[in-house]
Amino acid sequence: MHLKSLTVRGFKSFASATTFDFEPGVTAVVGPNGSGKSNVVDALSWVMGEQGAKTLRGGKMEDVIFAGTSGRPPLGRAHVSLTIDNADGALPIEYSEVTISRTLFRTGGSEYAINGASCRLLDIQELLSDSGMGREMHVIVGQGQLDKVLHATPEDRRGFIEEAAGILKHRRRKEKTVRKLEAMQANLQRLSDLTGEIRRQLTPLGKQADVARRAQRVQFDVRDARARLLADDLVQQQSSLEQDVADETALKARRAVVEQQLEEGRRQQAAVEQLAAEATPKLNAARDTWYRLSASRERLRSLGSLAQERGRLLGAVDAEPYSGRDPEQLERQAVRVRDELTELERHILDRRSALDSATAAKTGAELEASAEEKRLTAVLRAAADRREGLAKLAGQVGAARSRVESAQAELGRLRESLAAGQERRRRAQSEFTALETQVAGVEEGEESLDAEYEDASAELDAVVQDIADLTSAGGEAVRQRDALAARRDALQLGLNRKDGAAHALNSGLDGVVGTLASGLTIQPGYETAIATALGDASEAIVVRDPAVAAVVVQLLKDDDAGRASLLLASAVPMRDANSGTGGPLPAGARWAVDLASGGGVTAPAVAALLTGVAVVEDLDAAGMLVAERPDLTAVTRAGDVFTALTVTGGSAKAPSLLEVQAAVDDAEARLAVVTADLERNRFALAGAEVRRAEARTRAEAALDRLHDSDARLAAVAEKLGHLNSILRSAVGESDRLATSLARAEANVATEEQALAAVAARLAAAQEAPAEEEPSTEQRDALALAASLARSAEMDARLSLRSTEEQLTATRNRALSLERAAATERRAREEAAERARRRRIQARRAAAVSAAVELAIRFIDVSVELARHERDLAEENREERDRALLATRTTNDALARELAELTDSVHRDELARAQQRARIEALETRSIEELGITPDVLVADFGPDVPVPVPAEESGDKWAALRTPVDDDGTPVPEGKPFVREEQEKRLRKAERDLSALGKVNPLALEEFAALEERHQFLSTQLEDLKSSRKDLLDIIKEVDDRVQRVFTEAFEDTRDQFVHVFERLFPGGEGRLVLTDPSDMLTTGIEVEARPAGKKIKRLSLLSGGERSLTAVALLVAIFKARPSPFYVMDEVEAALDDTNLGRLITIFEELRESSQLIVITHQKRTMEVADALYGVTMRGDGVSTVISQRLGADV
Repeated sequence: MHLKSLTVRGFKSFASATTFDFEPGVTAVVGPNGSGKSNVVDALSWVMGEQGAKTLRGGKMEDVIFAGTSGRPPLGRAHVSLTIDNADGALPIEYSEVTISRTLFRTGGSEYAINGASCRLLDIQELLSDSGMGREMHVIVGQGQLDKVLHATPEDRRGFIEEAAGILKHRRRKEKTVRKLEAMQANLQRLSDLTGEIRRQLTPLGKQADVARRAQRVQFDVRDARARLLADDLVQQQSSLEQDVADETALKARRAVVEQQLEEGRRQQAAVEQLAAEATPKLNAARDTWYRLSASRERLRSLGSLAQERGRLLGAVDAEPYSGRDPEQLERQAVRVRDELTELERHILDRRSALDSATAAKTGAELEASAEEKRLTAVLRAAADRREGLAKLAGQVGAARSRVESAQAELGRLRESLAAGQERRRRAQSEFTALETQVAGVEEGEESLDAEYEDASAELDAVVQDIADLTSAGGEAVRQRDALAARRDALQLGLNRKDGAAHALNSGLDGVVGTLASGLTIQPGYETAIATALGDASEAIVVRDPAVAAVVVQLLKDDDAGRASLLLASAVPMRDANSGTGGPLPAGARWAVDLASGGGVTAPAVAALLTGVAVVEDLDAAGMLVAERPDLTAVTRAGDVFTALTVTGGSAKAPSLLEVQAAVDDAEARLAVVTADLERNRFALAGAEVRRAEARTRAEAALDRLHDSDARLAAVAEKLGHLNSILRSAVGESDRLATSLARAEANVATEEQALAAVAARLAAAQEAPAEEEPSTEQRDALALAASLARSAEMDARLSLRSTEEQLTATRNRALSLERAAATERRAREEAAERARRRRIQARRAAAVSAAVELAIRFIDVSVELARHERDLAEENREERDRALLATRTTNDALARELAELTDSVHRDELARAQQRARIEALETRSIEELGITPDVLVADFGPDVPVPVPAEESGDKWAALRTPVDDDGTPVPEGKPFVREEQEKRLRKAERDLSALGKVNPLALEEFAALEERHQFLSTQLEDLKSSRKDLLDIIKEVDDRVQRVFTEAFEDTRDQFVHVFERLFPGGEGRLVLTDPSDMLTTGIEVEARPAGKKIKRLSLLSGGERSLTAVALLVAIFKARPSPFYVMDEVEAALDDTNLGRLITIFEELRESSQLIVITHQKRTMEVADALYGVTMRGDGVSTVISQRLGADV
């Protein structure tokens, strides 16, 4: 095994990733001081698990991360990975090549890995320690390591050899285990004390449990005998009753059959009569229903179509995204256009002046040309007219006048039609606007109805949740009530007196007041103290005077009912309120009479019994109080009693009758509180049910109103669509009439102009004399001048018009942009509002459509059913008439038979009433006295059930083993036949035995079982711990033996090698290793004695620096040779040596090279000469170490 490569990144001065490739032999790392050579050694120590920051030449572990330079920023982590060639299997891992890596983050986190798999630091240390490379790092001799070896204690030198021998980790583990065992010893002692305390408590509690067990057996006999006697009585009565009522049962069965048949017949007769009477109305109703349902279906289909169309339109419009322009951009454009307006207005002024000049010139030229043209035209027309003839012109005038009259008549008719159409349009628009307002009101009401329905639904959900919470709380209260009732009943069993006191209390003697405990009221927490202070009197019976006491005692003797303690109320004089106190008490102590009070005649008895008794918190307070006041009796709250002469106390005893009574009172009080809570919960639940019904009614009413509103909205929407169609028709008609009227007016004007022209021609032709053909030269010249003037004026006008149009267009553009900006702003707001309204309307339309579709499906079924019922009505009416006659005949016969059967059954029922009353009395006793139902009583305790015989009564000691068991493994004792006399005798004997047992602790069995189980568990655990401790001590003994043996062998080998190596390094000198305590090879240290040639000193401190370094090297080399390691790292160990000693050390290096790999940090040329490979480390100006490798003159 040897080191194969080392990769460093971000570690100290190695900022960039740097890899060192190592091979067997000697590798020298050289370089100037401060270049980072020793950082290579630190990297090896760090990656192999070194945890000491000072060992790595730093103040804290974070210092190993590259801190940055003036040219490079600091890094966030340091990473080093070491690859080891494990071809020989020296490392206990199934890999021929092992890579160990370690990463440290500047945040404090760190990671370890073996072959890329995350691991712990301990895993790396354990892996390396098996090959002699442990935590002591003796194979890495860094700067200052030699001095550390010289100044090491003898125990530390022992650690070097133990690590080389591979036993250091075993010794460290043993020491850790020993410390844990020492800590465990205290726990074992505490566990033993606890087990002993529990063992001491088991004896008195076991006696109480034995009494309770015997009481259970006796109580079982009492209950079993009483149940069997009662079951025998019940079975006898039931058998007699069953025999007597056999005939009655058959008679009643027949009567029941007849009654059923008669009732069924009468019901059929009534049904047939009723149906026959209602045949005609039902038939009419079926027809009417069919007609109404058919009409409703058609209306619903229309409503559904309208809702679907409205929803489609609203959805289509809402789906269109808003694509308007940006208002701010439009306003900026408007400002730029306004700037252009000023320039255009100046151009218009110039062009308007030019137009005025051109217009004036054109007007003059046109006037002259027009005048000449009119003159020439008149002359030419007159001549032409004269040629065509006056007759033709007169005909044209007449035709023109006829056309004018016809056009005027058409104009009048169109004006009347237009007025009528506009009136129809106005009415349609008014109705449409009113209906739209109505629709808006209905929609607003729809929103309020939606809110009302949602509020009602939310209220209903809240009430339902309240009911669920109340139901859950009620169930919990019922469980608490049942648990408290069971606890109270269990505790009351302990109050049942089993001695003579019970007999005295039940005797009914005058003067027997009752038990003292029943009349006491004790402050909570002081029951045990007061019961202890009262002693046996806490269970005594209070009687009026000695005479009554004598009668009671005599009664107990006569009836052999046992014994009882009696308290004489007459013998106790009345005392004042302070008679039980004797002055002030120390803090924490209270008079017992202040903690307990009695009612009636028991009050003076309680005061007398508690006089001179004080209640304190603990034993120390009780002792101090009695020492201070010997006349008092001190009782602790736990029940310990201190007087001047005696002390009574100890572990808990069976609860007294007074404590049991207090527990019963507490259970009853808590039961009353829980019962009251349950009643309040029941009333609250009833109120919540009423609120739920009201909330459901309100929700259903709101839903009905919402459906009615939807129906009204659908009807109004249908009417609105109809009016919209009428309005569109009226508008279209008005537009057509207006267009026709405009054409007619234009036609009238045209015809009138034509009439005037023809009339003027006729007049001119008649008046004008015949003339010669006129000349056209003047007209042509004037026409040319006018044409040129018009052209000039047209150009000026076009220029002005173009500029004005441009100005108007620009102004309109500015206004349009401003209006568009404002419009876009409003449009965005209105679009959002319209979208919201459309979504609401679309949801409503969808809801209406879905509701209508659902209603249509239901109404289709209803229409079909109505048609079917209509067809069946006629058939059923005829069938009922035929069935009615047959039913009446059968019913008459059944009625006569029923009267006879009823009389017979009535007589038998009177005879059986008294016998049933007796059976009911027995059943009531079964439930009240035994708490079981009559069926269970007869099944488990009937006379046919064998009476069990306990195994102890049979006298057979093996009977218990032969007793059969049930499915659960419970023994089923063999029984004997039931004999009533034996069971009566058994009952009397069991009652006497139960009274003789006296006071019984009902909880002793459970407490004893729990305490015994705990004692057994603790005892088992204690034995397990002791056994485990013994096993560990045995293992420690084996480890000590092995460590002693291996260390002895390693020390002897190292001692021999040290003598040989010292002689090589110090010719003529003498050196040896000495044990500080040879008698104890497990803890002995190691001293180093060195005497160079010619010197008589042996102490290392008196040697020179070079001699001390060479001695330390001799010790390390001796360890290396005694227990070779795969590699060694030495950091400038020869720095203090002269040339002679250096040569000797190099000889040692050459010997070590034969068995191990050496990595040497050196400045010595002679050391470099023996190296197989060289690594040069240098540092540039940026403060980052750089590596150059060379081997045998060739680059590696």
